[in-house]
Amino acid sequence: MPDRRPAGEATRRAVLGEAHVNKSQGNATDFDQGFVDLITESAWGTVWASDAIPKRERSMITLALLAGLGNFEEFELHLRATVNTGASNEDIREVLHHVAIYAGVPRANHAFKLARQIYAELEGNNV
Repeated sequence: MPDRRPAGEATRRAVLGEAHVNKSQGNATDFDQGFVDLITESAWGTVWASDAIPKRERSMITLALLAGLGNFEEFELHLRATVNTGASNEDIREVLHHVAIYAGVPRANHAFKLARQIYAELEGNNV
Protein backbone atom coordinates (compact mmCIF):
# COMPACT_ATOMS: atom_id res chain seq x y z
CA MET A 1 0.00 0.00 0.00
CA PRO A 2 1.49 3.35 -1.01
CA ASP A 3 2.34 5.99 1.60
CA ARG A 4 -0.18 8.73 0.87
CA ARG A 5 0.96 11.04 3.65
CA PRO A 6 3.49 13.08 1.60
CA ALA A 7 0.96 13.73 -1.18
CA GLY A 8 -1.71 14.46 1.42
CA GLU A 9 0.51 16.89 3.26
CA ALA A 10 1.45 18.73 0.07
CA THR A 11 -2.14 18.87 -1.21
CA ARG A 12 -3.53 20.01 2.12
CA ARG A 13 -0.98 22.83 2.27
CA ALA A 14 -1.68 23.85 -1.34
CA VAL A 15 -5.44 23.99 -0.78
CA LEU A 16 -5.82 25.23 2.81
CA GLY A 17 -2.58 27.21 3.07
CA GLU A 18 0.56 26.89 5.15
CA ALA A 19 -0.73 28.93 8.09
CA HIS A 20 -3.86 26.81 8.58
CA VAL A 21 -2.01 23.50 8.32
CA ASN A 22 0.78 24.64 10.65
CA LYS A 23 -1.79 25.78 13.23
CA SER A 24 -3.81 22.58 12.88
CA GLN A 25 -0.76 20.38 13.28
CA GLY A 26 0.42 22.43 16.23
CA ASN A 27 -2.90 21.80 17.96
CA ALA A 28 -2.81 18.02 17.48
CA THR A 29 -2.56 15.93 20.65
CA ASP A 30 -1.84 12.28 21.35
CA PHE A 31 -5.61 11.81 21.51
CA ASP A 32 -6.38 13.09 18.00
CA GLN A 33 -3.10 12.55 16.12
CA GLY A 34 -4.44 9.33 14.58
CA PHE A 35 -7.42 11.26 13.23
CA VAL A 36 -5.12 13.91 11.75
CA ASP A 37 -3.13 11.13 10.06
CA LEU A 38 -6.32 9.51 8.74
CA ILE A 39 -7.58 12.76 7.21
CA THR A 40 -4.17 13.67 5.77
CA GLU A 41 -3.79 10.27 4.11
CA SER A 42 -7.37 9.62 3.00
CA ALA A 43 -9.02 12.99 2.34
CA TRP A 44 -5.90 14.85 1.21
CA GLY A 45 -3.59 12.05 0.01
CA THR A 46 -6.22 10.03 -1.84
CA VAL A 47 -9.28 12.13 -2.71
CA TRP A 48 -7.90 15.67 -3.05
CA ALA A 49 -4.57 14.51 -4.51
CA SER A 50 -6.32 12.75 -7.40
CA ASP A 51 -6.06 14.43 -10.78
CA ALA A 52 -9.43 12.98 -11.90
CA ILE A 53 -11.27 16.19 -10.93
CA PRO A 54 -9.55 19.59 -11.03
CA LYS A 55 -9.14 21.40 -7.69
CA ARG A 56 -11.63 24.13 -8.70
CA GLU A 57 -14.41 21.63 -9.31
CA ARG A 58 -13.44 19.51 -6.30
CA SER A 59 -13.67 22.66 -4.18
CA MET A 60 -17.14 23.40 -5.55
CA ILE A 61 -18.34 19.85 -4.86
CA THR A 62 -16.94 20.01 -1.35
CA LEU A 63 -18.68 23.31 -0.62
CA ALA A 64 -22.01 22.00 -1.91
CA LEU A 65 -21.75 18.91 0.27
CA LEU A 66 -20.69 20.83 3.36
CA ALA A 67 -23.47 23.42 2.99
CA GLY A 68 -26.07 20.79 2.14
CA LEU A 69 -25.15 18.75 5.21
CA GLY A 70 -24.96 21.81 7.45
CA ASN A 71 -21.25 21.47 8.23
CA PHE A 72 -20.73 25.21 8.29
CA GLU A 73 -17.42 25.35 10.18
CA GLU A 74 -15.83 23.22 7.46
CA PHE A 75 -17.75 25.24 4.84
CA GLU A 76 -16.02 28.41 6.05
CA LEU A 77 -12.61 26.72 5.92
CA HIS A 78 -13.15 25.46 2.39
CA LEU A 79 -14.67 28.73 1.20
CA ARG A 80 -11.49 30.51 2.27
CA ALA A 81 -9.52 27.85 0.38
CA THR A 82 -11.14 28.88 -2.93
CA VAL A 83 -8.43 31.55 -3.07
CA ASN A 84 -6.09 28.61 -3.72
CA THR A 85 -8.38 26.36 -5.78
CA GLY A 86 -9.60 28.89 -8.32
CA ALA A 87 -13.32 28.65 -7.61
CA SER A 88 -14.71 32.15 -8.07
CA ASN A 89 -17.42 34.00 -6.17
CA GLU A 90 -19.68 33.39 -9.17
CA ASP A 91 -18.93 29.65 -9.04
CA ILE A 92 -19.85 29.54 -5.37
CA ARG A 93 -23.05 31.50 -5.95
CA GLU A 94 -24.11 28.87 -8.50
CA VAL A 95 -23.13 26.07 -6.11
CA LEU A 96 -25.32 27.59 -3.41
CA HIS A 97 -28.24 27.84 -5.82
CA HIS A 98 -27.90 24.07 -6.29
CA VAL A 99 -27.77 23.62 -2.52
CA ALA A 100 -31.02 25.56 -2.17
CA ILE A 101 -32.81 23.38 -4.71
CA TYR A 102 -31.40 19.98 -3.75
CA ALA A 103 -30.63 20.31 -0.02
CA GLY A 104 -32.87 23.11 1.19
CA VAL A 105 -33.22 26.87 1.26
CA PRO A 106 -32.30 27.25 4.97
CA ARG A 107 -28.93 25.56 4.39
CA ALA A 108 -28.20 27.68 1.34
CA ASN A 109 -29.39 30.83 3.11
CA HIS A 110 -26.94 30.26 5.95
CA ALA A 111 -24.14 29.43 3.53
CA PHE A 112 -24.81 32.67 1.62
CA LYS A 113 -24.64 34.58 4.91
CA LEU A 114 -21.27 33.00 5.74
CA ALA A 115 -19.98 33.56 2.20
CA ARG A 116 -20.89 37.27 2.33
CA GLN A 117 -18.99 37.62 5.61
CA ILE A 118 -15.95 35.72 4.38
CA TYR A 119 -15.80 37.52 1.04
CA ALA A 120 -16.01 40.88 2.84
CA GLU A 121 -13.20 39.77 5.15
CA LEU A 122 -11.03 38.57 2.25
CA GLU A 123 -11.63 41.71 0.21
CA GLY A 124 -10.78 43.83 3.24
CA ASN A 125 -7.47 42.02 3.46
CA ASN A 126 -6.86 42.56 -0.26
CA VAL A 127 -6.89 38.82 -0.92
